[in-house]
Amino acid sequence: MMLYPEISKLMEGMPSRYSLVIVTAKRARQIAEESNGVTDKPVSMAVKEIAEGHVKIREEDEI
Repeated sequence: MMLYPEISKLMEGMPSRYSLVIVTAKRARQIAEESNGVTDKPVSMAVKEIAEGHVKIREEDEI
């Protein structure tokens, strides 16, 4: 089964998989808080935004 987007695409600009998980979780929480009956799942939306380059890691996100 092929995942979309591919992990290699998501890892662009991320120092580690751990950082990817943290950034995805933070963005998903923001989407969930802002949503007003959005049908898409917040994590799916966050992953899509990361793959499209709309979400970048900041220094304070790195551990």
